Amino acid sequence: MTSGEGSNSGADPEGFGSSAIDDAARLDAALPDIDWTVPPPGAAATVFRAPSGELSMLTMGDPGNTRVLLVPGVTGSKEDFTLMLPGLAAAGYHVQTFDLAGQYESAAAGPHNLRPPRPRYDYDLFVGDLIAVLEAGQAPAHVLGYSFAASVAQLAYVRRPELFASLTFLSAPPQPGQAFRGVSRIGRFSWLAPGRVGASLMIWGIKRNFVKVSPGRLRFVNIRFASTRFDSVRDIITLMKRTPDLRGALAASAIPKLVAVGEHDLWPLRLHSGFAREIGAQLAVYRAGHSPCETSPHQLNRDLLALFSRAG
Repeated sequence: MTSGEGSNSGADPEGFGSSAIDDAARLDAALPDIDWTVPPPGAAATVFRAPSGELSMLTMGDPGNTRVLLVPGVTGSKEDFTLMLPGLAAAGYHVQTFDLAGQYESAAAGPHNLRPPRPRYDYDLFVGDLIAVLEAGQAPAHVLGYSFAASVAQLAYVRRPELFASLTFLSAPPQPGQAFRGVSRIGRFSWLAPGRVGASLMIWGIKRNFVKVSPGRLRFVNIRFASTRFDSVRDIITLMKRTPDLRGALAASAIPKLVAVGEHDLWPLRLHSGFAREIGAQLAVYRAGHSPCETSPHQLNRDLLALFSRAG
């Protein structure tokens, strides 16, 4: 599923092994619809007191083991990794994931809790929270940033590289600056939509189930939207139009890096492939859309474990 370091195989997903059939692929093909509000057996629900407020967290595995931190993106939550937690914990890792400030069960966390308070959710808020989580446990940790959280993870790495054992960017914006410009079909119109309009369109599309998720997943998505703060989504969409360019710093880093995407992601595969080459990362491609953590969790875990083994 992964290519070699700095692979130049082009944009053909077959070149990255997405057609491979193994036990992980078979398990993913047989995934049932589940109740996403129910944590996996053995997972503990906790609260972490971050600079922006209380963050809702799920933890699984022995706290004495090497830590894996899975960070969800905008309109997401810790439950996005429900199907990944058991496999990573069984492999001998202490796995943690948390809702970003303003999202789902961390809705009360936000810029109003900072000292001094700030009017908007900004990159410093999310980076400060991530660094606080990393500092509070065993480090260095393996960190996966999903979509918007990939940018947060990059910024945190540049600020505190000693806290990171590896970096994985799942469905990450592959271009700096106005990240939506490269989105398939609608990218060229994205500059017309300010943060509020972009957030409204995103939420409307997800609720209308244009990507055709399962009934159980759609029920959970609607439950989550009842708690998520709209202003946090609005501010994050605005931030994604100013995605930082950290390709040089990432390319200079010796830690193992992985770019993991679905064949049918929001951004075309050629952009993800280029991003992986630019930063010296491996590339993994799955028969999925923007959410391989939901639809290809066993294959993603397989590739994460291979990445972790390279970190020593």
